[in-house]
Amino acid sequence: MNWMLTELRALGVAIAFLTRLPVPNSIHQLAPGDLQRATSWFPLVGALVGLITAALAVFLDTHLPFGVALLIALLVEARLTGAFHEDAVADAFDAFGGGFSRERVLEILKDSRIGSYGALALFGAFLLRFEATKELPSGVFYAAVVAAASMGRLSGMLLLAALPTIPERASLGRDLESLPRSRVVGALVATLPAFLWLAWLDRGAAMLAVLLCAMAVLVGARYVGRRIGGSTGDALGTLTYAVQLTTLIAVLWR
Repeated sequence: MNWMLTELRALGVAIAFLTRLPVPNSIHQLAPGDLQRATSWFPLVGALVGLITAALAVFLDTHLPFGVALLIALLVEARLTGAFHEDAVADAFDAFGGGFSRERVLEILKDSRIGSYGALALFGAFLLRFEATKELPSGVFYAAVVAAASMGRLSGMLLLAALPTIPERASLGRDLESLPRSRVVGALVATLPAFLWLAWLDRGAAMLAVLLCAMAVLVGARYVGRRIGGSTGDALGTLTYAVQLTTLIAVLWR
């Protein structure tokens, strides 16, 4: 019973951390280890966000052209998540694009302003996601959107497991350093429902998505590790968004 209550609280923390959905006030009062335990549920929360986005787009499609319906759904999703990952994309591209030394990259990461690299990356990433989602075959639309959102959140946890947080980013490091292997396994298990749904409809697309996503994690970990020697929240968020795009493109490729 205690284990179940602990995991229910972890799920609530994951919802509060990744979305703006209402949760009990006690969830916002984090205790030591809460965010670590919540990481196992990140892919499931991602799947929920993807399901809401897909359902809203399909519902609005009965009244509006699909492109307009999807754009509204993606904007609602950005509000639902607090544009968490979009903000990471802009910050990361500004920092890694404009910083030529480790110190300069970290300095830019602390700056909340968006520069030219960040603006271009944010616009390009959002437009690519919009177009890739719009072109999905109707038969796999729900499964692809949900799987992309779930696998994206998983990728962030895999990067965190492969590459420890850097000391300079104390807030993230304090909460998520030394991620237990059991939590990584839990995140993998939480991704299975979305992945199996996609695999049931298109096995080839699902396997291609896994292959491309694994490559994205490996390349991302190598690049970030070489540039700054560890992971940051912006790196995790950017990889999450990149893997979402990769999964959608894998489905289209098939």
